Amino acid sequence: ASSSPYLSLTAPLNGRALSSIRRALEVALARNPSAVPNDSNDTTTAAVLIPLCNVDNKPGVLMEVRGKLRQHSGEVSFPGGRVDNTDKSYLDAALRETKEELGIPHDRVEILGELGPATRSLSGMRVLPYVGFVHKDALNDSLHSRAFQSSDQETPFPSMLLSSLIPSAPEVAQVFHLPLEELVSPTRLRNHEFRGGTPYWAVNVSDLVGVTWTEEVADEIGGGRDGRLEVWGLTGWYVGLLMEALGLY
Repeated sequence: ASSSPYLSLTAPLNGRALSSIRRALEVALARNPSAVPNDSNDTTTAAVLIPLCNVDNKPGVLMEVRGKLRQHSGEVSFPGGRVDNTDKSYLDAALRETKEELGIPHDRVEILGELGPATRSLSGMRVLPYVGFVHKDALNDSLHSRAFQSSDQETPFPSMLLSSLIPSAPEVAQVFHLPLEELVSPTRLRNHEFRGGTPYWAVNVSDLVGVTWTEEVADEIGGGRDGRLEVWGLTGWYVGLLMEALGLY
């Protein structure tokens, strides 16, 4: 779809749009519960943040290209990682990892909801995705209250600066903004099958990032197919679930 009933693909996100996204996520989660495990010390659980943001007055998703690591080198991903016993919740783990990987403190992130169902990574970890909006600045008490409670705010939230981020090397090679309008561009989308089964869209972001890593070990491992840098695998699957929730896929 080229338009969403919940938000504009071209206008910067505002309070009304965030309220609409919350409702969309609630509806989607009711259809597909996240199935959060009961054991908070489950070492096979990871949590990621899907960070929406405004950049250059365009709404989109903040994404990483992972560095040269033992696993998942060169892949496009969300900030996140394994839940450890110091985390108070799965969400806390996602926020902690976001700060560690990108330098974004939790007081700049407005959580909009969960995205389900939780899915296991190829390494067997159950991955819990949360959706949030990254504000340009920290939310003080008064702004925090307005941002969270105002459902009719029409004023666009200020754009964040990618140059203000502090990517953690060597884990994060690059950070980029993927505009929502690009996520519905037919020239970027390649039909693929998740784990060899359910169809979904892999998204070519080579030109947005300017980096292509050609290492391919197995399906959904590495940067993408045929030398492209793609949002695919579990990250692509979760992007697809978000876009489906927003009425775009």
